[in-house]
Amino acid sequence: MIDQNQVKQVCQQWLEDKEYFLVSVDVDKENKITVEIDHKDGVWIEDCCQLSRFIEEHFDREVEDYELEVGSAGIGQPLKVVQQFVNLISKAVEVMTPEGKKLTGTLVDANEEGFRFSYKEKQKVEGKKRPVLVDAERQFTYDDVKWVKAVIEF
Repeated sequence: MIDQNQVKQVCQQWLEDKEYFLVSVDVDKENKITVEIDHKDGVWIEDCCQLSRFIEEHFDREVEDYELEVGSAGIGQPLKVVQQFVNLISKAVEVMTPEGKKLTGTLVDANEEGFRFSYKEKQKVEGKKRPVLVDAERQFTYDDVKWVKAVIEF
């Protein structure tokens, strides 16, 4: 079986002088290798092809057969690495809390420990009969949430 860490090392070599970053590398039991990369301005298919060829240069199909898929982190998919969060600062995101509540708002800040998120929340305000929307902000660690996704705006 092809070693996932070897694939990661090869990918990191290719990424070294580029603005792309590695999102994930998976190798399953049947030696299907799936590599996801990302870039703050999006991923070009030509670059996925270049990375695919680069990986193929480092593994011999005669020694061990494998299937290889190189692509971008999918639109609408949960964010997986800190750099994806950093790239979305000041952009709209959806956050799924551990309680199963989906919040939509703006990513305010992100670092290795977690992220800050602002959103509108209904709250009971003294003197008002009905709850009103107020600005709220929460700090999360990455383990505090089920997922975070970019909101696609048209």
